[in-house]
Amino acid sequence: MIFSPALRATIASACLLSLVVSSSLNAQDRDGSKRPVSDPPVIESSWDDLLEGVTDQESWLAHKAVLKQRYLDLIRDEYKPEQPPLDLEVHEETVVDGAYVRRLISYQVEADERAHAYLGIPLERAGKLPAVVALHGTYPQGARRAAGLEDNPDKAYLDHLCRRGYIVIAPEHFVSGHRIPPEGDYDTTRFHQKHPEWTAVGKFTYEHSIAIDVLCGMEEVDADNIGVLGHSLGGHGTMFLAAYDERVKAAAGNCAASFFRHNSGVTHWSRDHWYVYFKHIRPGLLEGELPNIDFHEIMALTAPRAYLDVSALNDGNPLTQRQRALMLMRVMDVYELEEQPENFAFFIHGRAHSVEHESRQLIYAWMDTHLKPAEATETKLVEE
Repeated sequence: MIFSPALRATIASACLLSLVVSSSLNAQDRDGSKRPVSDPPVIESSWDDLLEGVTDQESWLAHKAVLKQRYLDLIRDEYKPEQPPLDLEVHEETVVDGAYVRRLISYQVEADERAHAYLGIPLERAGKLPAVVALHGTYPQGARRAAGLEDNPDKAYLDHLCRRGYIVIAPEHFVSGHRIPPEGDYDTTRFHQKHPEWTAVGKFTYEHSIAIDVLCGMEEVDADNIGVLGHSLGGHGTMFLAAYDERVKAAAGNCAASFFRHNSGVTHWSRDHWYVYFKHIRPGLLEGELPNIDFHEIMALTAPRAYLDVSALNDGNPLTQRQRALMLMRVMDVYELEEQPENFAFFIHGRAHSVEHESRQLIYAWMDTHLKPAEATETKLVEE
């Protein structure tokens, strides 16, 4: 993305002013003088373009429609295949600790292609239950990890959430599990041969939307209360799905990837090998040109529905991750404009690329707050 001379000048001036003020305060500290009382400075950044030209809610909604089309163009949604009937099959069924039933299921996502997923349903139910799509990270048998069957139990979202009263579907990423290609897990070569105009992001987002179809077809599911969460690849998959499918009421992305701008590794979004997210943007990236939409604009498409972003300052390039805080502040501006600021939050920690206890509890509590009845999270006074 190329900024106008005026915007570049504004950003440069803001940075210079910040440096001058900082240097002045540091000098005053060093010579022992008192720090002066001051009003907070206006924080300006390149992320301000999210609301450039927007003056009110009506103009934001018009701009939001433009951003939605840019997003669909980025993932090349027009090249997705016609959706076939689900033709859902159950391959395994197990009762886990008397708490929930776990099924291995499969369903059609293309005329010649079936996706597999683990589905968890709590045994104790009083009416319909909220449901969550749990997206795994870059792990060969990712859905098995999400089900708690192998690898890191911190990422056993299906198990954790079923025990909290959610119906959960954990779909396999399309180049993992039952569909690992001959070239190896997460290699998208054959996908791009089959769909030369589509994108891997378009593919997995489309399939995750079909996972919501599976949930909505279940009589046990409260289709008005569906969430999505995930870590790493599943983290930015969460953002992409929430922006794509308005049936998502609450989303929580953990340690999602770095955005396009201010990212020295931006070409990783369009590699020439292995997992290629957006093949069509590679020529532009090699010429130093970014797509006409970035993460703050994609994330803002979820508003006013609930969105939580969890990230780490020490997950990759620390300078890039510090930009994330500025980016997220601008997304909050959108939620305030839509008059739903309580539906947006972010948590930035120092635990690197992880989903440790405090992150998990915050993510699950976010789901409880936005998907369960109010009495599920309300507090009470102690009776005397």
